[in-house]
Amino acid sequence: MTRTLLIDNIGELTTNDESLGAGLGGRLADAAVVIEGDRVAWVGPASQAPAADERFDAAGRAVLPGWVDSHTHMVFAGDRTAEFEARMAGESYAAGGINVTVEATRAATDEALAANLERLVAEARRDGTTTMETKTGYGLTVADELRSARVAALHADAVTFLGAHVVPAGADPADYLDLVTGEMLDAVAPHVSAVDVFCETGAFDDEQTARILSSATAKGLATRVHGNQLGHGPGTRLAVEHGSLSVDHLGFLTDADIEALAGSWEHGQRGTAAGATGTARGTVATVLPACDLSTRMPLAPARKLLDAGAVVAIASNCNPGTSYTSSMSFCVATAVLQMGLTIQEAVRAATLGGAIALGMHEDGWVDPRGAIQPRVGVVSPGARADLQLLDAPSVTHLAYRPGMRLTGAVWRAGSRVG
Repeated sequence: MTRTLLIDNIGELTTNDESLGAGLGGRLADAAVVIEGDRVAWVGPASQAPAADERFDAAGRAVLPGWVDSHTHMVFAGDRTAEFEARMAGESYAAGGINVTVEATRAATDEALAANLERLVAEARRDGTTTMETKTGYGLTVADELRSARVAALHADAVTFLGAHVVPAGADPADYLDLVTGEMLDAVAPHVSAVDVFCETGAFDDEQTARILSSATAKGLATRVHGNQLGHGPGTRLAVEHGSLSVDHLGFLTDADIEALAGSWEHGQRGTAAGATGTARGTVATVLPACDLSTRMPLAPARKLLDAGAVVAIASNCNPGTSYTSSMSFCVATAVLQMGLTIQEAVRAATLGGAIALGMHEDGWVDPRGAIQPRVGVVSPGARADLQLLDAPSVTHLAYRPGMRLTGAVWRAGSRVG
């Protein structure tokens, strides 16, 4: 029989389900959660909690959903310490550094790539991340992109094909575009759920981006866009026009870009409540605060996006060049302290917002191993039992005590993983 676990004496429980608790985040005081197998079975006041086979005493501490990191690049070899030092000395960031990682990744064995990915995932788990996306994009040949996708599927909840990261050194741009939308896409399609494209000066322009997104849609794959990171450009507009799940970075947005992202939700549930009942569709604005700091680019206007009615996600962008961290708690603290979000808005963006960006806020999404999964990003009956316990009485401490490791325990799919 499936065993049950009662987590009780929770001082503050963030559910992300407003039908269960008060205010943004659906918060409950003096709460309890019952886990049965890999799912949440019951949520409510601790005084009304049903009996369970096992009990975990939260001792008045806060519990919230596990982080949902919807944007990472964790299949790689080598590092780019020299590039980081140069940037800190005043050099500007450009996309060309990606080719340094491409060279190291191509030279690495499958075993080395898998071991590095496993190490990075373990680090993220310790910080409370229970759902992770990762991308290919450091191979840029058919064989290397295919093996990157296969390695990614070993540990990630979602795998994204990013053959359109940059045009590799020495390649003809037109020939490479043909490869990305043809043979390379055909090879990786069985192993990924989405296609991403870096729509920026020095990477792919608007016509190339549109072609890549259309090719992905024709394959039945979801799309994402790296956009508006290095300057104003068409990335956000194209993401909305093509119905992409998300557009990520967003340091340079016009008012029209913000209106387009907000307007993409007008036919579903608009704003920060979007996705709670699984009926909303639109393009999520994913902000990457750790990357903005590391590249010394403008912080994405998360406050303006939320105020306009856009759905916002926060992700780590863990990668060796521009954001070598998987700490979602650091990203949440930065969003509060420097981007103008409230702690409840930031926590929601780093949990449910990420789930919406990955299409995982509804039951029935399929993981890289082909298993059908329940929704994530919420602590609600029927959801996957992904929770984290803070060594603090409330989520406010994530920003109130920046830089402190507050994660005390982590459960993923009902199993203790940290």
